[in-house]
Formats: sequence, structure tokens, C-alpha cells
Amino acid sequence: MPPSSPLALRRLGGSELRVSPIGLGVMQFSGTNGVFRFMFDNLAQDEINSIVQTAIDGGVNWFDTAEMYGRGHSERALSQALKAAGMADDDVVVGTKWMPLLRTARNIRKTIDSRLHALDGISIDLYMVHQPWSFSSPESEMREMADLVEAGKIRAVGVSNFNAAQMRRAHAALAKRGLPLAVNQVQYSLLHRDIETNGILDAAQDLGVTIVAWAPLASGLLTGEYHRNPDRLNRTPLGRRMRLGRQIERSRTLIEALEDLGNAHAVSPAQVALNWVIHSHGDTVVAIPGASKPYQAEQNAGAMRFQLTAAEQARLEALSRRSS
Repeated sequence: MPPSSPLALRRLGGSELRVSPIGLGVMQFSGTNGVFRFMFDNLAQDEINSIVQTAIDGGVNWFDTAEMYGRGHSERALSQALKAAGMADDDVVVGTKWMPLLRTARNIRKTIDSRLHALDGISIDLYMVHQPWSFSSPESEMREMADLVEAGKIRAVGVSNFNAAQMRRAHAALAKRGLPLAVNQVQYSLLHRDIETNGILDAAQDLGVTIVAWAPLASGLLTGEYHRNPDRLNRTPLGRRMRLGRQIERSRTLIEALEDLGNAHAVSPAQVALNWVIHSHGDTVVAIPGASKPYQAEQNAGAMRFQLTAAEQARLEALSRRSS
């Protein structure tokens, strides 16, 4: 069944896809499989089902996964969870990604059926090139992606982690086939704002491409949990522990502001941080926070149900520049 309380949806670039401002990133569903084995613990499928159901109940209508996330493990887990939630294919938007490392563009057509098999009946609405690390050019990759759209195997095309010049090349190549570049998925949060100065955000706004913010909570740092409970850092997987440890002190003032604004709006600091991301640049930026517990999925979705004032956004912007 569809989400119980629909929210205003946003269009992904010039595509026909319309999504909630916050989706659910499911890299964590890969568990200890694949290259991220040291970042996440394994989640039982029942727990995954509960996370996805909670997100749907909160108004989330789209989910982001990838081939690289456990060599299809995340895709399969997501598919099972969507089916357990009783979702029809048309009720949700699913994005996944092709990993170009040590491959050429021709591999896109060779592996698309593997992606569809992993998703087991769930359509690929958005297919993205995961990194700009291919043996082939962005133009060759976009030609292959356009062929998949024309074959009816995917609905829209995106890129991930492309710089401004690469994004413009991808956009131009798709335009020759009469297709838009829907998204560029990049890191963006109150603690990581590089896209505002390196040309990516300007290019996205110029081209009408949606920015999909990954790690919008800075790997959990913006929840404030690690600041309030320092011992928690020692209980996290090694990869996350190394990333977070260096940033805790320099972000403390920002976390205090998130807590203050959270109290004012009767929400959590994480919800304030997510709200800033999805409203800081109009409709240009949407976000895909992850969740390894149902309550986290509920919190993420709840960030769509209020809006910071202009003064509150400006306060966070100033503090974040000192912390990032």
C-alpha cells in the first residue's frame, strides 16, 4: 500500500520521477558483505523489513542502493523488504548504481540483467554511474545508459560523485539522445559543503539536475550521539570510528546549536540537520540518510514535517562553516 501520509514530492531533475525530499539509503543492508564489510554489522532480514516499513509509514517513497553494496546483497535485502511491506512496483522509486572500476562502458549493458535479477521484480527507476573511475568516457557511459532507457530496462539516468565538468559532459551526452541527467549523488551535509564552492552545486542549478546528498548526517556525527556519549565511538565499526574521531571536538558548537533548535521545534538534532539539507537550496537538494534501526528511519522521515526559519538556517550555516 502507498505511504500513509503523502508529502509534497520533488521531481528528480528533468525526469518523470517524483520523490519525497528524504529517501532511505540502504548501503548498510550490505552488512559484512563486500568492500564495506568493516563499516557495518549484519542486519537480520526481519530488522531490514521493519526499517523499510517504518520509512514508508513516515512518507518516504524512494530507496537508494548499488551493485557495490555487498555485490547485490543490499539490493536483494531491499527487494525482500519492499515485498514484505506489500508495496507495488509503482508505489516506490528505486535507484541503484553501476560500478565502473576496471570496466568499460560496454559492461553497463552486460550487467544490467544482474541488477534486475538482484532486485527480483522491483524495477530500476534510476540507474547511476557510481564513480567517475571508468576506462570509458562519460559520453560512452551515457550512450549505454540511454540505450537502457530506450530498451525499457531503466526509467532515468544519474551519476554519482562526478565533478562539475564531468556532470556537464554527462548532461550534454544525454541531451543528444533527448534525455535529461536526473541527479548527481554527492556528499553534502552541514559538515561537508564542498559542492557549494567546487562548482557542482552551480552546475546542478544551471542544468536542472537534482543533487542527492549522501551522508547528510556526516556518518551519524550530526545526531549528537557521539558528543553526548563518547564511549559509543569505541563500540562502532572501525571504519566509522576513524572518520568520526577527528571531527567530534571541532563540531561541538554546531551540535549544541542543533540541540537548541531541536528543542525549539520539538525534534531531534538529526532532524534539524536533515531539514537544513533539504531546504538550504530550495528543491535542488534531496537526501538519502541511512538507518540501521527502525527508530532512525522514523526520525529521518520526521525531518520532512517542519521547516527551519531563515534566521535558523543562517545560524546553522555560519556555525557549520567554522566546523567543516
